[in-house]
Amino acid sequence: MKYTEDHEWLRIEGDLVVVGITEHASTQLGDVVFVELPEVGTMVAAGDEIVVIESVKAASDIAAPLDGEIVEINEVIVDEPGKVNSDPTGDAWFFKMKIDDLSLLDQFMDEDEYKDLVD
Repeated sequence: MKYTEDHEWLRIEGDLVVVGITEHASTQLGDVVFVELPEVGTMVAAGDEIVVIESVKAASDIAAPLDGEIVEINEVIVDEPGKVNSDPTGDAWFFKMKIDDLSLLDQFMDEDEYKDLVD
């Protein structure tokens, strides 16, 4: 798994990148009450704000970590946004994207580097 400075995690699944937020991010947000995901088929550029998360504390946007196409979204967290708090690195992934070059993930932090960032 790789991590962004914006507290997203990235996991390779075949030729796709699965994106979610870290446990640290979900804890900082507090109880998540609403999630809006991008539409399947959307082409995104790195840095585009494509997910809206609302919690009892604040509203936040999640940016696309890479250029690519959204190929699948996790409808479960739209219906049950609290899963973002209960299982942020498991069942509460946000979207899957297809990118041209999986080696681009090498630019992101590994788990040890991410732990140093949040400590």
